[in-house]
Amino acid sequence: MFEFLKGLDKDIQGTLLKQLRDLWTHTSTAIEGNTLSLGDTKFILEEGLTVSGKPIKDHQEVIGHAKAIELIYSMLGREVTENDFFELHKAVQTEKVTDIYKPYGAWKVEPNGTYAVSDEGQQVFVEYAHPSAVPALMKSIIDYINDASVSTPSLEQAPAIYAKIHMGIAHTHPFWDGNGRIARLVANIPLLNAGFPPIVIASEDRREYIESLAKYQRLVGEIEVNTGVWPQPFMLSELTAFCDKSYASTKSLIDQARKQQASRDKPR
Repeated sequence: MFEFLKGLDKDIQGTLLKQLRDLWTHTSTAIEGNTLSLGDTKFILEEGLTVSGKPIKDHQEVIGHAKAIELIYSMLGREVTENDFFELHKAVQTEKVTDIYKPYGAWKVEPNGTYAVSDEGQQVFVEYAHPSAVPALMKSIIDYINDASVSTPSLEQAPAIYAKIHMGIAHTHPFWDGNGRIARLVANIPLLNAGFPPIVIASEDRREYIESLAKYQRLVGEIEVNTGVWPQPFMLSELTAFCDKSYASTKSLIDQARKQQASRDKPR
């Protein structure tokens, strides 16, 4: 029982959990280019039917993400393991290719990176962690998630903890694909363990979100085993503020549910 569900009737609880699932799934997949609307997402997950004219891949991404949320719920109240990450990757990764350079449910085997634009307008390549460093870096992230002081944060601490875990996964980029969705899922584990709702990044804020991640990664540079996952933790403040702002969407859903409960509880 999540703390945010307490005091709500069973049907209102169930509706709220579905709303959170649909919003979380829609926004996270839309950030990666999925074309399905929030209404489409609800229809697919509720009715099990396809939306005419939309790619099968988009449907698979939505179904896979909803399955990944269930996996996240199954991970609550216990220690997170490396295998949990592999199972999450299998859930969100719809492209099941038989390619040794694109492992399915395993750490990446090839280097990867992207490019960002600096404040001076220069294009800068951002190198993610080398495959050889991924097991050790991911162990550090898993240990951080499992740390008792992190597993039950206060509501005020929640955005900073979410931002730190999210950036750790995003900067390591441990898989050949699916890293963003996994980061946005796993970073919510301590929040959910504490009884709080998940932080959901709005797809409308995609540019601000991507630029915040890229700025940190560009300034910090490639992380290695000897640098650790967070060599410049004070530089996470910008992403933390963004995540704090992003909390509004799920808090709004909870406020709506509580108003519905209050209306139902009024004397007739």
